[in-house]
Amino acid sequence: MGKKSKDKKKGKGAEKTLAKTEKKQSNKMKKELQALGEEDIESIVAQIEKEEKKRLQVTEATVDAPSRRVNFTFIAHPSKEQLVLYGGEYFNGKTTSIYNDLFFYNIPNNTWTVVKAPAGPPPRCGHQMVATSANKGQLWIFGGEYASPTQAQFYHYRDLWVYHMATKQWEKITAPNGPSARSGHRMVLLKKQLIVFGGFHDNLRDYKYFNDVYSFDTESYKWTKLEPIGTPPTPRSGCCMAALNEGKVLVFGGVQQGKENDTTGTKFKWVQVKLGGVHYSSRCSMPLTTTVNNLSGYCYGGVFDVENDEEDIRGNFFDDFYQLDLEKLIWKTVTLAGNKEKDLKSRRRKNKDDIDVQDDGYKMEVEDIKEKVESTTISDDGIFKVTLGPAAASSVPAFACTSEVAAKVFQPSPRINSGLAIKHGVLYLYGGMYEDGDRQITFSDFYAVDLKKLDEWKTIIADDTSKMEWLGSDSEESEGGEESAEEEEEEEEESEDNSEEMQTD
Repeated sequence: MGKKSKDKKKGKGAEKTLAKTEKKQSNKMKKELQALGEEDIESIVAQIEKEEKKRLQVTEATVDAPSRRVNFTFIAHPSKEQLVLYGGEYFNGKTTSIYNDLFFYNIPNNTWTVVKAPAGPPPRCGHQMVATSANKGQLWIFGGEYASPTQAQFYHYRDLWVYHMATKQWEKITAPNGPSARSGHRMVLLKKQLIVFGGFHDNLRDYKYFNDVYSFDTESYKWTKLEPIGTPPTPRSGCCMAALNEGKVLVFGGVQQGKENDTTGTKFKWVQVKLGGVHYSSRCSMPLTTTVNNLSGYCYGGVFDVENDEEDIRGNFFDDFYQLDLEKLIWKTVTLAGNKEKDLKSRRRKNKDDIDVQDDGYKMEVEDIKEKVESTTISDDGIFKVTLGPAAASSVPAFACTSEVAAKVFQPSPRINSGLAIKHGVLYLYGGMYEDGDRQITFSDFYAVDLKKLDEWKTIIADDTSKMEWLGSDSEESEGGEESAEEEEEEEEESEDNSEEMQTD
């Protein structure tokens, strides 16, 4: 009995210590927010949503192009000659702005319209949005995050919204059993299912990545957590995800190279694949958009973080332009021809352009897909498996694609998380972000390239980044320097309390 009593007392002591620690953290946070003049972020978000519900009428206005932003969503309208942009964020070095504006870009007229409809979602970034032509057109939005202006607080969403284009009305979906709160995840439309994968959650006390998979039926309005067999991808965010034909979904990039998920019928299985063609350096935050028939995907930019030490992490930003054949799973470098003289030189280099990116130590190749499907079939559409192997040595220098031809053809500057959308064979690129030392340059430029001609990027909106407001310093020295005496005192008190609890136990 004595031992049992002792164990019981020990358990209570641990719970008491944890409760006291959480209370102190909460009180400390309240003091910091009070000093900053901020409310609790959950109260802020609830108040914003309450204000959105007060709007009774739909308003539309022709406006200038959206302001500088990153981590927004940008997709093609399912039926009209339009592009759709929603949300995003902007950091000027001092404060962060999060948006919930809904823009429609009319391609033939080159005009932007902002629509404010009743009871819409609160502001967010790092969310996902897909469009479907069902019910005269719908926009589906899931998750994302909201940050206070000082970035002292972060709030992650787990809500699902649908915008009905015909009636210009928002609807908040209250279906249970959906994914946990997150941002940086990916979502694609697979037939009539929304497939959600990965992402992260950060509450300033802990940081968690996800590799779970959920499906939402857009007809029955029901969430289902998928439990594919096989080894899943490592938890990640900022990856690329594409719906393939025959009921498959491809996930790659982000933290590590990806997997392929078969979502046909009632069985699901993860199988690792390697992608053939050109191989490129590891990266994340590289946007991907696919053609309407899911035969090709296009990517631009991305970043790879280089950690010099614990205090100094620098990003290597890219301006690479790639095409992914979604049937053969082969990468190709997209090389623009420019004028006729350049086009002639480009044809002469055709065979060299297939080995033109930095080698990161792995070679991605594709095996005989048909043979694998026949030998490992588990459903009507089948499963195939290929493997990831070491790269063969190459005498081609890194970034050989930066040839004399490519160097003379204009392309957008290096960036991450820009918006990519394809409409009628034309790829559109909007905004994004680049880091110059500790200065974050957020873009508002807009470009287009004809994917059939592949002649040159057309500048729709130029961007003079020298006019961008930046209130931050160019160093990472924090204001105030060392910890305050009050913070040190609180940490000492917490340490003493924990020690007392351990002695009591």
